[in-house]
Amino acid sequence: MTKDVEEAAEFLEMTREAEVADEGRRPGFWKKLKRGLFMTHTELLEKVNAAFEGRGVLDEETFEYLEEVLITADVGVETSLELVQRVRQEVQKGGEKDLVRFRQLLVDEMALLLQDAPPAPARGSGSMVTLMVGVNGVGKTTTIAKLARQAQLDGEKVLLAAADTFRAAAIEQLEKWGQRLGVEVIRQNFGADPAAVVFDALHAARSRGMDHVIVDTAGRLHTKEHLMKELAKIRRVIDREASDWQCRTLLVLDATTGQNALAQARQFLETAQVDGVVLAKMDGTAKGGMAVAVARDLRLPVLYIGVGEGAEDLIEFHPREFAAALLG
Repeated sequence: MTKDVEEAAEFLEMTREAEVADEGRRPGFWKKLKRGLFMTHTELLEKVNAAFEGRGVLDEETFEYLEEVLITADVGVETSLELVQRVRQEVQKGGEKDLVRFRQLLVDEMALLLQDAPPAPARGSGSMVTLMVGVNGVGKTTTIAKLARQAQLDGEKVLLAAADTFRAAAIEQLEKWGQRLGVEVIRQNFGADPAAVVFDALHAARSRGMDHVIVDTAGRLHTKEHLMKELAKIRRVIDREASDWQCRTLLVLDATTGQNALAQARQFLETAQVDGVVLAKMDGTAKGGMAVAVARDLRLPVLYIGVGEGAEDLIEFHPREFAAALLG
């Protein structure tokens, strides 16, 4: 077997291992992941292949072109430079490399960067409150429904709290999803105190023996001070009424907006403590590389990615499999 064939077989085996890892997860994980990353994968692969066309060796011009390719995929400038530098060093150690081996190196180094973010708090055995934050229009309410569906598939009893009382449409949309999923939604009238909604939701959850309360919150970044006070008040209610429950805050970002989403994330980090990120609308963009920028630049773990419009089109994020689907 020639060296090229051996390396191709090694790369294919790595991809197969990622698919085998799917067996312990939800049905269709690998298929959904590849579908969600199709646009980014296709664009990246075409450009990476073009970088090698007609070249026998990896020269500095090739590396510079690859930096541009990664930046256009919204991996981020600093992250792209670091990623290519890591690969450059590995290539220099081992001498001349072919396309298959180079792509494998990219997968390896990208996975390491994705794993560099601090891990999210582990899910405890007791009940949980999940606060969902994000600006309007990023797909937050739909993501809440998907997260609720995932909790149902895990055997949890779920309750939703419509604490985005700033928009009547947000309450109505959440109620529609609740009806579709068979999940109760605790709400009050438009303009009500969001913390009062959360108070009612926690008491309802306790009386009904719920395992998971998912809270929709407002995303008014243009009034950050008001939002900060609102979120702080909600957390005080949770700490007082559900002190024995685990609480986490997830930030929903619209993957189609690329670097703009990162700017939004930085603003939220000034306002609230964020435990992890959900990348929504990943299937509708070629900017899937932003997941790497979130981990490396923002130092936040990506926990889930949205890969479609259906209730079950939310999958857990796994760095190795993500990198393999993106570049494999």
